[in-house]
Amino acid sequence: MLQYADDVRTTTRSIPQQATRTIPVAVHSLDPLSRAGVVSFLRQCPEVSLVDENHQGGTGVALLVADAFDETALAGLSRLVRTERTRVVLVLDRIQEPELLNVVSLGVTTILWRREVTRDRLRQAVLTADRGHGDLPPDLLGKLIGCMGRQRAGDGPAPDGGPADFGLLPREADVLRLVADGMDTGEIAVKLLYSERTIKNIIHTVTTRFQLRNRAHAVAYALREGYI
Repeated sequence: MLQYADDVRTTTRSIPQQATRTIPVAVHSLDPLSRAGVVSFLRQCPEVSLVDENHQGGTGVALLVADAFDETALAGLSRLVRTERTRVVLVLDRIQEPELLNVVSLGVTTILWRREVTRDRLRQAVLTADRGHGDLPPDLLGKLIGCMGRQRAGDGPAPDGGPADFGLLPREADVLRLVADGMDTGEIAVKLLYSERTIKNIIHTVTTRFQLRNRAHAVAYALREGYI
């Protein structure tokens, strides 16, 4: 019996322990104070390995902190989602309904309100995003369900099997319709009362979301799917 116990102990000692995996997390924010606060929380999470914003090491999580989902945040998010195998967590003060659809269409399903950020909430959001799951505040989830209901009720056809479940937003269709009419960025901006930067971001978002090559490809897609 003692010999058997010794054998068990020997066998147990011979099994190498598996190293604990840490999740590479890059924090992106134009506000140094906001970034410092988030980094301070994440340093207390043993599952997290903080990396530089330009980290190219493969699977990981990018955490984008902003006041509102404006043009700057949209441009930053579009850059992040182009990085393969990178999950994104958004930390925001506010977001409007059209922007929420844009965010979800780009594949982001983990959002935190800045007022609710704690170490434990950030940790849970990172773990959730890393697993490919979603985590939305209850009020945003209700808003998203309402958007989906209206979309299905006839606000526009939705493409089958594409990376974006909601199809083109109305303003995206408006922009592509004017591109199809031969207008350049400046003319479209004047027509729709947007800045040229906004027009460029809208087109960039569409081409990224639907994996299109350029403006001509985007127009062809919109025509084929019946948006314009």
